[in-house]
Amino acid sequence: MPSPVPPICANILEAIGHTPMVRIHSLTRGLPAEVLAKLENFNPGNSIKDRMAIKMIEDAERAGKLKPGGTIIEGTSGNTGMGLAIAAVIKGYRCIFTTTDKQSKEKNDALKAFGAEVIVCPTNVDPEDPRSYYSVSSRLEKEIPNSWKANQYDNPSNSTAHYEQTGPEIWEQTQGRITHLVVGVGTGGTASGAGRYLKERNPSLQVIGIDTYGSVFKKYKETGVFDKHEIYPYITEGIGEDFLPQNVDFNVIDRFEKVTDKDAAIMTRRIAREEGIFAGNSAGAAMAGLLQLRHVFTADDCVVVIFHDHGSRYLGKMYNDDWMRERGFLEKSGMAARDLVAAGLSGELFSVEANEPVEHALRVMSQHDFSQISITRDHRVVGSLNETQLYNMLIERPEVKSEPLESIMQPAFPFVDISTPVDLLATMITPENPAVLVRDFKTDKTFIITRSDVIRVL
Repeated sequence: MPSPVPPICANILEAIGHTPMVRIHSLTRGLPAEVLAKLENFNPGNSIKDRMAIKMIEDAERAGKLKPGGTIIEGTSGNTGMGLAIAAVIKGYRCIFTTTDKQSKEKNDALKAFGAEVIVCPTNVDPEDPRSYYSVSSRLEKEIPNSWKANQYDNPSNSTAHYEQTGPEIWEQTQGRITHLVVGVGTGGTASGAGRYLKERNPSLQVIGIDTYGSVFKKYKETGVFDKHEIYPYITEGIGEDFLPQNVDFNVIDRFEKVTDKDAAIMTRRIAREEGIFAGNSAGAAMAGLLQLRHVFTADDCVVVIFHDHGSRYLGKMYNDDWMRERGFLEKSGMAARDLVAAGLSGELFSVEANEPVEHALRVMSQHDFSQISITRDHRVVGSLNETQLYNMLIERPEVKSEPLESIMQPAFPFVDISTPVDLLATMITPENPAVLVRDFKTDKTFIITRSDVIRVL
């Protein structure tokens, strides 16, 4: 018999949810378990965020927090904003979104297509920093009359949406056979909400959260310690955080698996080329994390992995060969950063705190014969200092020695993966940017590579 034809929807909001589930074949060859992908890119806004966006709005309407003709404000990586913007079109609201400069241009352009205003904020600042996209959105809510901030990170409607919709759909589609839920964790709504529903049906079910290097989730789950040493700039979109959202229920999520930017990006492309599914970056991270845990699964397992959004949002990034090459994500022959580290040509990162006086950095650079040094705040890399810049400042203003480093520091040196080819490193080191920080995520160490290090091997 043919499948039942979906009814006509009164408006686009009624098309949210009931997304298909597809069996994965090529990527999981040799894996004993059955792996099913829940394709959330089939939602009207092409992401799983549509579900919680409409739930947050409707709950706010019922509570009297969002009134007719009001303004919806949110800090978003793009997908939540899309769900809110679509609902705003139907319900007659204005939207203002703050986002980070890490997000793809396609995401921002898509939000603007629905009439939203988009304010781009810097990525590499603390959440409490007044420039962060969290802080800017909170300020706008106070300044703009008749406005409401959705606050997807701490709004319980986020998790509730997945408890009421996503979890039941997965249970029904797998006929209760699901044994593991693999899902990227950003706000935590999907993992916590859907996970809670599924665990109520099967207490032995395992929820595996996919995290990224540069995020605090995994260590916090395993130790209970919020460690700022874990925080580094990263490229992967939609997962990981440098704070603890209230929607992340660590009691529901059984374990976290970290995935590198490179592995997530490469897997994103593989999903399209080997499974014919045009999925986004967080899907690549989730699938890569699942395969890293292949030893965990058995032939009796039914593993559901969430593919969070659509590949069209990443055409200028993961699906762009030039972008991938610039970041060393496409394999190339020749010497890589790890070879410089192994040969002892690059040293482990040495840094000084931003509130220290300039003269302290001078002493450190002189004692160790450093030509440049990284600046940290609470052990998080936030800036840099090089001898050319320092020399010019001292000649111009000798009294600068007593000032805090943060008053004169330059932008932080860029981070790259330890597998980055040396010839790519050479293009990244310029007069304005005299060094690159190399992160070895497997050993949890950071190294600094300078122009002279590269010259020795070229």
